[in-house]
Amino acid sequence: MKQRGTKYFNDKLSDFRRALYNELKDQNEKKILKGTRWLLLKNPENLNNEKTENTRLNQALELNKPLATAYYKKEELRQFWKQPDKAAAQKHIQQWIKTAASTKIPMLQKFANTVARHKFGIIHFYDHRISTGPLEGTNNKIKTLQKQAYGFRDHEFFKPKIYGLHETKYALVG
Repeated sequence: MKQRGTKYFNDKLSDFRRALYNELKDQNEKKILKGTRWLLLKNPENLNNEKTENTRLNQALELNKPLATAYYKKEELRQFWKQPDKAAAQKHIQQWIKTAASTKIPMLQKFANTVARHKFGIIHFYDHRISTGPLEGTNNKIKTLQKQAYGFRDHEFFKPKIYGLHETKYALVG
């Protein structure tokens, strides 16, 4: 859920920025908001000061309060994964849901409802601290292999190919 939840929120934030941009009438405001998509999605510690990314991001956030609220809620949600234990994480996520739901921003309210529905599973990250990322990566490789083998009916040939994916990964590591 860690990667998927963050990606899902980033997608929603990107759509929200696009909708706000389309609503703007002032060309100067549009100019400020244009090109900020990646700045909004980047982690603040990865912003490049030499390219004045911090300044450009701050200008966009000052221009539009709802966009700033959504951005800061994204950063606050990101802090969930840095909590020291399950109890702190549970308190953090509950507070995040409460404040996001109380905003007047429909995108945040809807996302807060989604997080609330999945809260039980999200919090279980703190029981095992594992990610489904490697599994999802393997599944994507299998899907790619299926596409490459389109038209072949030999399932017995497909099995060793899947095992080969797994062995290749460990051959490169070791």
